[in-house]
Amino acid sequence: MSHLVDVDLGNPIRTTAIQNLDPLNADRACFELRRQNADGDVPALTAALRRLVPTTAAVDAYSLEMCVAAMRDLGMFLGSIKRHGPEPLDLVPEVQPVLLELGRRTDMVPRDTVHHYCTWNPVGGRQRMYTGDVQEAYLQESVRMVFPHLRDGLELAADLSEMDLSDPKFAVVTDELTRHVETTVSAIDMVVSNVSPEFFAQVLRPYFEDITVDGRGLLGPAAAQVPLWLIDQAIWASDRSEPEYEEFLRDSVPYSLRRWRDLFDRWTRVPSVVTRLVDAFGDDPEEAERRDPALRESGEALARMLRVIVVFRGRHLGIARKAYDADLRLYPVGSGGASVDLLRQIIDLTRVTSEATRTTARRRAGQAAGHHGHQGHGHSHGHGHGTERRPA
Repeated sequence: MSHLVDVDLGNPIRTTAIQNLDPLNADRACFELRRQNADGDVPALTAALRRLVPTTAAVDAYSLEMCVAAMRDLGMFLGSIKRHGPEPLDLVPEVQPVLLELGRRTDMVPRDTVHHYCTWNPVGGRQRMYTGDVQEAYLQESVRMVFPHLRDGLELAADLSEMDLSDPKFAVVTDELTRHVETTVSAIDMVVSNVSPEFFAQVLRPYFEDITVDGRGLLGPAAAQVPLWLIDQAIWASDRSEPEYEEFLRDSVPYSLRRWRDLFDRWTRVPSVVTRLVDAFGDDPEEAERRDPALRESGEALARMLRVIVVFRGRHLGIARKAYDADLRLYPVGSGGASVDLLRQIIDLTRVTSEATRTTARRRAGQAAGHHGHQGHGHSHGHGHGTERRPA
């Protein structure tokens, strides 16, 4: 039987199927995990993980959806054990061949990702949580509410990357993409209202540490694995980025779905949408607009979308500053490997791109994207100074 993956693991029907599955009979163990974490009971966590590990022969009989659900549940114990100190595979080495096989079967990294922890996680009484705290549930829900919108948004970005900027439909498709991206702002607002920086930094963040599988360091579930950065790649980042952000993107790509990795590879090889817009206007924007009246609408639509991304990133930066304040943090960088300095650089890059897009489309400078409550970050281009990174 072929195990090659050429299916969309992110579609809502398959997502619901994965949430409903429990191939390891792990419901009770995952609920007890909360108490074991509260007690720091590594022997109990280790024993539970050992009992859950299936044989590779059993995995071979799993459906694709069962493989995803199995990785989800094993991952809860991997992250829990590492949170309390030990490398989990040192204690339960028999899980390694299973992780490698599950990764091969699903065409993903051989450990759990943010998609396992949030999107493919059951809701209600079966929800897998490290702590059981309602704040953790809000964080999981913030990713769950964004995921289907970004999935649809990436397909719209794929259309835009190939669409003629003088096509009147370009602005319509861009505005549709903007509506999907706006859910990131709603999600971050929900997190700000319901999750304290102290809870994230000191209680939850330790569960997202990297583990070693087959000699490879693999990051834990991280919000950075939610692919807003992939929309960046299509719209502007493929040829208007900086080395630090490019490195972050390369580190993040392996944790995404196959379709998204393919899109990243494609967009890396072609001009970004913003670059194509600037080229279309050329040295004589007025003449270009007379020749192609839809160009201005295309540029204005892109600027609107970039402003939404700047708003999201500004609020994300505000959370990160608090959670990774030197007096509060336990780790110098986020669970996805990004420092607060890098987040600030990404905002600057997005804002500068938005400004260039709006200027090209001849919008008034007073409508700058940075006017949406994110003053205080000048257009500093000292990228790379003081940036802390860790390898994936």
